[in-house]
Amino acid sequence: MTSFGEQPAGHYNKSKVRQSGYLAGENPPTLVQIGLLLGVALLTLASSAFGQTFTDLVNFNGTNGANPFYLPLVQAGDGNLYGTTASGGAFGSGSVFRLTPSGTLTTLYSFCSVAACADGSFPLGGLVLATDGNLYGTTADGGASSVGTFYRITTAGKLTTLHSFISSEAALPESALVQAANGNFYGTSFEGGAVNGGTVYEVTRTGTVVTRYSFCSQSHCSDGADPAGGALALGNDGSFYGVTPFGGDSNLGVVFRITPTGVFTKLHDFSSTDGAQPWGTLIQIGSFFYGTAAAGGASSACAGGCGTIFKVSTTGVVTTLHSFILTDGESPVAGLIQGTDGNLYGTTLFGGSGNDGTIFKSTLSGTVTSLHSFSGTDGEDPYSALVQHTNGTFYGATNGGGMTSCVPSGCGTLFSESVGMGAFVRLLPTSGKVGSSVLILGTGLKSATSVAFNGTAAVFTATNTEIKTTVPTGATSGRVTVVTSSGTLTSNVNFVVK
Repeated sequence: MTSFGEQPAGHYNKSKVRQSGYLAGENPPTLVQIGLLLGVALLTLASSAFGQTFTDLVNFNGTNGANPFYLPLVQAGDGNLYGTTASGGAFGSGSVFRLTPSGTLTTLYSFCSVAACADGSFPLGGLVLATDGNLYGTTADGGASSVGTFYRITTAGKLTTLHSFISSEAALPESALVQAANGNFYGTSFEGGAVNGGTVYEVTRTGTVVTRYSFCSQSHCSDGADPAGGALALGNDGSFYGVTPFGGDSNLGVVFRITPTGVFTKLHDFSSTDGAQPWGTLIQIGSFFYGTAAAGGASSACAGGCGTIFKVSTTGVVTTLHSFILTDGESPVAGLIQGTDGNLYGTTLFGGSGNDGTIFKSTLSGTVTSLHSFSGTDGEDPYSALVQHTNGTFYGATNGGGMTSCVPSGCGTLFSESVGMGAFVRLLPTSGKVGSSVLILGTGLKSATSVAFNGTAAVFTATNTEIKTTVPTGATSGRVTVVTSSGTLTSNVNFVVK
């Protein structure tokens, strides 16, 4: 296996070498590079095409953070978005930030603020909003063993280090966490475990870790290796689904399923024609999971293929929906989300008109429309997935670019992409028993006059951005609706009554 920032074996060659990341032998910023980060510029740009508007909200400059990596921004109960940068901040080792929907950035915490980076460093994977209202995340370095930490941070910026990983548990945990029905978090690490091929681990809210699976435990890593980037997806069946970009029978990555107790099943080996090196989080829609592969596919425009969009059944049957062709993007590392219009949205690391990456829309059948091509000054290399705020607008981050003097290719940006979708409400969690607590996130909720679970009224309390309620007696699975003075808001997914 590799050490932090090194190139994993078997990576395809890229025509474009970037400052950060694992693609094409790229490395995260060194401490020397971080020390050179300069600039304080902030520029907002807006462009409109195809009935959509792209806005450059924040340009990182090193002092306020640098190089947001795999993070998906997450909306908290106050209506703001939260995320991490892999470097920069007061001590050059990354930061936690808050972003208002209009684009105001506040640095909440800078890592390596204590001796020997006991609080962690290089938070690559972003944050997850837990049912207790706090944010949880990991760092890929630092801690007592210098292989990463698990932490909790409040929306006010109070950070508590809950666990320092040791290599046998997990090392270099790069992906975001997912909270399961039992209240614990599940995640993956790029290295560590029994044979240093990465792990799936479970961690409680107080920091107790159990390693559920060690990759590369089968001959020639046929079970997969080095899970990175994407979080696990919690399926409707209670199992987790995920991908590794390496390992498998062709060393081009796998799709796998794992139960909460660690029963592991490899579902699919990628073979290049159907994609190669999947990194991003899978999403379940109906009986299929949808995802992206960073390489492979039918196009010859890129060495090794430009990447694919695919769907996979719970039994492992993969259907290639789209092969990228460079002009519409190359290397969709970040995975997909489903917008409230039913379409899929994502980013590509390279490609587009400036070869600096794209934002795209795809139908469920794989018809792709390019929404924005990055040009460097408005960002480049979007490693992170998009998130749809409850105001209807998408938000995301680029790892490089921006209008700052950061060297060699910018400190990265935060942006929004509006395609005209209306407001909705988000549920946390999205399933539960009668009587269980549910948070409803949105905007303009203070005027709410009713909350209903698939038509069954619920008792609730409301602030402007959050409703607290419980699943009412008689509730059945379906959409949750909130009636406000401005109209009725509907949840973006069904709530499943167990």
